[in-house]
Formats: sequence, C-alpha cells, structure tokens
Amino acid sequence: VTVHTFHGHLLHGYFSPLKSRLIQKLESFLARRTTVLIAVGEQVRDDLLEAGIGRPDQYSVVAPGVGIETLPERHKSRDQFDLPLNSPVLLFVGRLTQVKRPDRLIDAMRIVLERVPEAVLVVAGGGEQLEEARSRARPLGDSVRFLGWSTEINALCAAADLAVICSDNEGMPVTLIEAAFAGLPAVATDVGSVREVVLDGVTGLLVDPTAEAVAAGVIQLFENADLRARMASEASRRAIPRFGLERLIHQHDELYQSTMES
Repeated sequence: VTVHTFHGHLLHGYFSPLKSRLIQKLESFLARRTTVLIAVGEQVRDDLLEAGIGRPDQYSVVAPGVGIETLPERHKSRDQFDLPLNSPVLLFVGRLTQVKRPDRLIDAMRIVLERVPEAVLVVAGGGEQLEEARSRARPLGDSVRFLGWSTEINALCAAADLAVICSDNEGMPVTLIEAAFAGLPAVATDVGSVREVVLDGVTGLLVDPTAEAVAAGVIQLFENADLRARMASEASRRAIPRFGLERLIHQHDELYQSTMES
C-alpha cells in the first residue's frame, strides 16, 4: 500500500513551463503506482485531476489541522512586537517567494495607506525575495514592519486586525487556518483551495490577484469594524469542526484503516 499526500502542487507559478510539464509527467507516472492520493483541498484535487495526475477514485480530501491555543491579550501582543495600540494592523505570514507575490502585497499596502494612513503591515517570514520586498517597502517607512521568520504566530494573530495573502498559487494555506482559529478575518486572492478556508463575505474576502483588489478588500474591512467583528466570530466558530487537530487524526485513521482492509 502506498499513500501520497499533495500539500499543494507545483503545476504553475513555481517553475518554467518546461519544468512544470516535466513535474506533471513525473507526478502522473508516480500516481499510477500509488494506492491512495490525499489532497488537502477539493480544488487542489481538481487541479491535479485536470492535469492528468491520478484517477478520481484514488483521491481523498483531508484538510490540514491545527491545535487550539489560548490567545495572548491584544495589548500585550502589540507591546511584544512594538506595534501602535490603536492602529489597524494587517498581517502577512509566509515565505517571501515569487509565487507568494510580496511585490503585490507591498503595492497593495501603498494603496491602503492613501485611505488608511495609520495602518501598519507586519510581514513575518523570510525567503529569496526578502531584500527586494524591503527595498520596495522602504518609501512606506514604519508602515511596513519586517520581522523575519517567527514562531510566535499566535501572538501575531492576537496583535493583528486582518490576515492577508496575495499568492498566485496556493494549496490550502495553514496560515489562514491559524488566523481563523484566532478569530482573524482574511483578505486573500482566490487561488487554489483558499476559498475552502476563507468563506467570501462571511469569514473574509476573496479577491482577484491584483494589488488594487487586495487593497480594496483590506480598506473595506479596516473601515467597517462591525463587519470585521462578525467575520472574526464566524471564522473562529467554523475553524474547530473543519480544521481541528482531532478531526485531522480521525480522518487519517479512518482512511488508513479502510485502505488496509480493502
């Protein structure tokens, strides 16, 4: 019995078209020799099937799971990261690589600041585009804070008002799941299985992959505290049954048992 989990895919946005086609052919070859294929989201599964990787009957969808942690107090988290207590804070957590589009993130923040000049963007992560992102953000001064890699995701979520991702391609971003557990609404590009985490208009906003669309979503939620609060409550309420750790363990246990018995 062979089981393989796709945490996302590399079919576009990561490599050249030639290399992407080679990866697609290799994945298709390996899928024919695999008993069960696990995808972290329905859209990830559908993308893989459309690329000719595996058969529908091979796939199971098992979303990631995270544990529940007690959130620190907001003011303590803001003190920890030296953030203004009363400023709206936008949080990005992730690798600063081309597919994550840090350039789009900085360009969106530039637009946000025209309407919400007191806003602050916190960028937690590293990667090959870190220095380029720093350079792009330099004209924005202290409105953009780069923290580098951080293990204090829970505290960062407690300090923030909104989470954001601007990617061209995603599987199912765990950072958005962690944000949901923390009761943090999100503005996210509508790619991959993001819409399986962020319910558009309910727990956040799904937007087109442009700086203008990302900025418009952020501005809308920064300027509407009541909507933001409703989304925060709904995000945390939905998170436990859909993305809890116990659910993840139970689904895998059932899947492996049924696979071994068949």
